[in-house]
Amino acid sequence: MSQHDIVIRGGTVFDGTGGAPREADVAIDGGVIVAVGKVSGSGREEIDAKGQIVTPGFVDVHTHYDGQVTWDPYLQPSTFHGVTTAVMGNCGVGFAPCKPEQRDWLLSLMEGVEDIPGTALAEGIKWNWESFAEYMDAVEASPLALDVGLQVPHAAVRAYVMGERAPALEPASEAETAEMGRLVVEALEAGALGFSTSRTVKHKDSKGGSTPTLKAEAMELHGIARAMGKANKGVLQLIADFKQTDEEFAMLRGMVEISGRPMSITIEQDDRWPTVWKRVLDNIAAANADGLPIRGQVPPRATGLLLGLTASLNPFIMHQTFRQIWGAPLEEQVKALKDPEFRAKLLAEEPDYPAGEIIEMLCTGYHKMFALGERPNYEPAPETSAKAVAERTGKNPREV
Repeated sequence: MSQHDIVIRGGTVFDGTGGAPREADVAIDGGVIVAVGKVSGSGREEIDAKGQIVTPGFVDVHTHYDGQVTWDPYLQPSTFHGVTTAVMGNCGVGFAPCKPEQRDWLLSLMEGVEDIPGTALAEGIKWNWESFAEYMDAVEASPLALDVGLQVPHAAVRAYVMGERAPALEPASEAETAEMGRLVVEALEAGALGFSTSRTVKHKDSKGGSTPTLKAEAMELHGIARAMGKANKGVLQLIADFKQTDEEFAMLRGMVEISGRPMSITIEQDDRWPTVWKRVLDNIAAANADGLPIRGQVPPRATGLLLGLTASLNPFIMHQTFRQIWGAPLEEQVKALKDPEFRAKLLAEEPDYPAGEIIEMLCTGYHKMFALGERPNYEPAPETSAKAVAERTGKNPREV
């Protein structure tokens, strides 16, 4: 009877194939799974997994740990959820390549796009790199508890080449496009998994400026893709609004046709254009039928964000009355909101939201707004929304 390094006994195994879960043992030798089923041999280490779920490690293909990866070996909270490989550098945002004078701006962009506190990034990042290859060396030197994959972000590359013209959304010249292509290939040769970009108005820096890649033209995108094709390396990843769905998709499809490289497109339903995602999937299906490797990248659950007095957004952020206390210490804000006169003035006031902007949807979508509470419920029932509570109690949702 053989002895294994580790035997996990009697867990409910989800093996990743899509098949039904089953109760089984798992034997591991030398860090490799050697048996799944009834393991008769003993283990030098035995783990009783009865009543527990046993799965392979999860590969999270879309994260934004680009700063945290340089100081947190566990990439919390992902490791808490069984992630053993994390891919970052998505949506065109990241921290390399980067000239010293661009550091604060890249921090501001990540803070605005992903709501990651700029203070935490500024304190944690050591900036011991300028090129993407040097950034990879810095990550490699970090003690990591899981595997990571890095993509080269378009925003950083564009700013590195174009300077202030990049966030000003100016078009790239042919020479600038060629230099961007060279930098991307240099990153791929150093080990980057791919190249990412963003074409959504939802992505803004912490001061409200658009992501510098928002209006990148076909010449620029196709030029970078052509360079990747010559290198025969890398995945293309992006997010876009697809308001002009077919025209936008045709330009992005052209990147795959030119490069021969696979593309992954983030797909989410946007309340402003609730059926666009279906048309995007139709275009992806047509591209696959033509032999083009394009995939939709879909979140496994709804995207959420925290609204609150210490968060970047809350339902009163566009009220002039609230702006009198916005940024004040938390205790002062709470005191003001408990004051009957201040509350009455605030609730009587209509907010000044720019129509059709994402901030209007996020801060007035009361049917999707739920109290988090001390014991958070991440799958709340519709009848517990601010809108539903308001209807039951005869109140304004803002009062709730």
